[in-house]
Amino acid sequence: MPAKTTLDDRAVPVEAVTPLIRGVGVLWRLTEAGGTLSASGLERATGLARSTVDRIASTLARMGYVRLDGRDVILAPRVMELGNAYLAALGLPALLTSHADALADELDESVSLAVADRDGIRFIHQATRRRAMSLSFRIGDLLPAERTAPGPLFATEWTAAEWQTWRERRARDPEDRGFPAVPPQPHPAPDEDFERRAARARKDGWALDDQLIEPGLVAVSVPVRDPRAGGRIACVANVVSHTSRHTAADLRDTLLSRLRATVAKMEHELREAPQPQSQRGAAPAGLAAWTGASKQELGREFVESLARGLTVLTAFGDGRTELTLTDVARATGLARATARRALITYEHLGLVRQSGNRAFALTPRVLSLGFPPLSRTSLPRIATPHLTELATRVHESTSLAVLTPSGDEIQYTARAATGRVMSVDVTVGTRLPAYATSLGRVLLADLRPADRHVGPLSPLTPHTTTDPATLTATLDDVRKQGYALVDEELEAGLRSVAVPVRDRTGRVVAALNVAMHAARRSVEECVREVLPELAETAGRVEGDLRVAGRFARVGVE
Repeated sequence: MPAKTTLDDRAVPVEAVTPLIRGVGVLWRLTEAGGTLSASGLERATGLARSTVDRIASTLARMGYVRLDGRDVILAPRVMELGNAYLAALGLPALLTSHADALADELDESVSLAVADRDGIRFIHQATRRRAMSLSFRIGDLLPAERTAPGPLFATEWTAAEWQTWRERRARDPEDRGFPAVPPQPHPAPDEDFERRAARARKDGWALDDQLIEPGLVAVSVPVRDPRAGGRIACVANVVSHTSRHTAADLRDTLLSRLRATVAKMEHELREAPQPQSQRGAAPAGLAAWTGASKQELGREFVESLARGLTVLTAFGDGRTELTLTDVARATGLARATARRALITYEHLGLVRQSGNRAFALTPRVLSLGFPPLSRTSLPRIATPHLTELATRVHESTSLAVLTPSGDEIQYTARAATGRVMSVDVTVGTRLPAYATSLGRVLLADLRPADRHVGPLSPLTPHTTTDPATLTATLDDVRKQGYALVDEELEAGLRSVAVPVRDRTGRVVAALNVAMHAARRSVEECVREVLPELAETAGRVEGDLRVAGRFARVGVE
């Protein structure tokens, strides 16, 4: 007899991988909880035994998908590689987001792109406005179709069976409690209202949301049709505002024409886009060796079938929109039987669909695996756990800093202090002159000489560099050697060493340092003992930043 899942009452295919189902369930519950749950909270939310939750959490931590902090299990940036695989395979963000961003700048309103996800919509891009009242959702958030502007447009392409699925969901969950991203609907509108909105959208070619999600929020949407797919809707472009700025009618009358002009550019982009080069012959990922080593080290605490199953999702991506079983096995290095069982499991969970010609494709539901809570993360949030680990290893205080807009000061954005009696005491938000700090010199060294604004070089200690030519030569050396060491130039007795933190493009966006009293380590010991640890930590921060920043904006402050 088929088994039952711990997630719902649907029958599970005999060949499905139960540990994979349970691991996906844990990621779903963490996502719904905003990214953090205690182990006991996960036990209650999933219905799994505590020992099972602990093993799943240990495995996800080994993969870098979660972080274990005391009793809490916390989603980590690397889990976003699952959603990145879907977005890369989809291809739309790479082609269309620059147009959405330009429209947001032009209108000074938030602009989003959404795709259909069964009887809901899911956002794949957000170009937000920085205001006290935020009006946008997160990438990956799922909303009920009937409470959005994009929903009626997608419904114009629903089959009779899809309409029936929608009606059944409405009857089962009239208050939308199954959609954590929206407030519950205590007084749901009748089904006929949405049916009329869909009919109107079919006629008009656009749709409005007049405070359907919550009071004050209004939106207008236009479909982006793919000429390569017979004109079917590829995604929907959506402009969101607030009634303090626009009524729904005003949004339509003043902004719809510019939204349509942008959609025309997007459709031209789709029409002219070259066919992606297939990468189906990619080399194996060496997964079998990695999971085998992890299993040997962690023993029964490492669930190998969960780790291997999750990696199947990352076989998809750029040039790998649709993959056969053979393609997946080749890309992951897994046996065909193992890859097949994972795909069967994902199809059951709605994360993979069969796309014809014996191929499989990811569905938008992959974005539900941790992406939304992390899609608005910041560099300080990414770096803080790594800083804490570094401070524990070297027994000194560590910091992350950025240049201020003026360019002559640094501002501390994250800190991890040591437990020493005498330690460097700097708080987040503190500003210091860039020229006299190791953090500042790393940041200044990445700029062109003409763009460096260091201000007056005041002697803060007898050792402070105050000669402009000497400072320029020092910055050139920092750029070449990849680190800066400042010895008692900011404050007597203070010695620090810093390295850059680079984004996906290679641009230095922040600097990371270790600071200490000069009596504890010589300059040579700083270079020999601290610098390698510092460089390794920066590499880990950069790795998380590359994953988190591939399709989402990561704030540096």
